[in-house]
Amino acid sequence: MVALLLSRPRVLVLLLALGIIATSLIVTSDHHNYWGVFDGAQVPEPPARPEWPAQMMSEDEIMLSKLVIVFPVNENTDMQFYRNTWFGEYLHPVCDFDGPDCKIVCNQASTYRTLDKKTFCFSRQIKEREEYKQTEFFIKLDDDSFIDKGYILQLMRNNTGSDKPVYISDHTRIHDRANPGVLDEVLYGNGKFYMFNRVLVNCLDTDLKYNGRRRNEDLVFGGMVNSGCGGEKGVMFIQENDDKIWHKVYHNKNKYIELGYIKNH
Repeated sequence: MVALLLSRPRVLVLLLALGIIATSLIVTSDHHNYWGVFDGAQVPEPPARPEWPAQMMSEDEIMLSKLVIVFPVNENTDMQFYRNTWFGEYLHPVCDFDGPDCKIVCNQASTYRTLDKKTFCFSRQIKEREEYKQTEFFIKLDDDSFIDKGYILQLMRNNTGSDKPVYISDHTRIHDRANPGVLDEVLYGNGKFYMFNRVLVNCLDTDLKYNGRRRNEDLVFGGMVNSGCGGEKGVMFIQENDDKIWHKVYHNKNKYIELGYIKNH
C-alpha cells in the first residue's frame, strides 16, 4: 500500500474540517451545549433518573378509601384480631380511654347503661370533625361481628352518589311509650351492623332529647335519623343480606369461630 503523504497545507485543511464538524455537533446538541460556560452560565444538570411509576390504586381500593368503620370497643376487645382482618385499615375504634388504637374517644364508662351516650358521642364526631367530611360511607359494627368485603363493595357501588340518606341494616321497631313521636315505633337498624352514607350523617339530629336515663343505643341512632332526616319518607331504608354478615359466630366451610367468646354485653 502506498503511504499517504500529507503536505503541511493539507494537514491544516484536514484539521480545520474536523474542527468544524465537532463544533457543529456540540452546538446543535441541547443536552451537551456547554458554550455558556465561557459566559459564566451554569453547566446544565444531567436529566434526573426516571422514577418507577407510582402504584396505581385499584377500583376497589379507591372505593374503600371512602369508607370508615365505626367500631365501639371496650377493654375486652381483641384489636389485634380486627387489625388483621380486611377492614383493619378502615377501622375507627370508639374508645372509653386514650390509646394507640383509638380514633374516637368518648370518655364514658363502657357499660351497657351508657351505650346510648357513646352513640351520641361518635355520631357528633363523624358529623362535625373535618377528617370525616369527605367520607362517603360509614359502618357501625359490633366487636362480635364480621362482614364480607365483596358485599360491602357492592353496597357502596349501588349507593354511591345518592342524594338521599341511605340506611342499610336489618331494621326493626320496638315500643317506647315514654317517648311518643321520638323513639316509640321508630324504624332503626340492628346494632351488629348498620351502614349509612354521608348524606344521612349530615342530617342526624345529634341533639335529640328523650325521656329516661338509658335507652337502646341503636334505637337512639334511629331516633336521630327519624328526627333529623325527614322521617321514614325522607330516608332510603335497605335490607341487609344476613348471609354476608356474621354475628357472634363465624361458620363457613371448615371454619367455626366464636366472635363473642367473652359475654361482655
